[in-house]
Amino acid sequence: MFRELTRKKQQLTNNECRELLKKEVRGVLALLGDDAYPYTVPINHYYDEKEHRIYFHSGKFGHKIDAIKKHPKASFCVYDSGYHKDGHWSLNIKSVILFGKITILPNVPEEKIIALCHKFTENDTYIQNEIKAFSANTLVFVLDIEHMTGKLVNEA
Repeated sequence: MFRELTRKKQQLTNNECRELLKKEVRGVLALLGDDAYPYTVPINHYYDEKEHRIYFHSGKFGHKIDAIKKHPKASFCVYDSGYHKDGHWSLNIKSVILFGKITILPNVPEEKIIALCHKFTENDTYIQNEIKAFSANTLVFVLDIEHMTGKLVNEA
């Protein structure tokens, strides 16, 4: 059902993919938008390694939420800032692409929201204040990962 990576020499291991998902703060979520146009949006995420799913948060309304409700299949791409090999102009980037279905969660355990917030700050007082101030207007949704692949890309 899912395509195999063409350049297998550049393929990351599953452990390397998981580490990238845990380390990086944001990625690009791809959905099927209005009139079947692709809709992509940069978004923060939390990767729960035990559940092998990605958690996101969002406002309750907008293009992204409409697209998810109409067509829950999605792709999510996370990539690092890359590095240059000595003497080379080209950038080497590790990336992970996920495919799966999104579910909007009606009830979210607070520890999942806190885990997402901890990617940005360890200040628990600040996090609790943000949750109190914005939780009524916030949705949490998950991407249940059906396929994961990663690779090291050289831009040359």
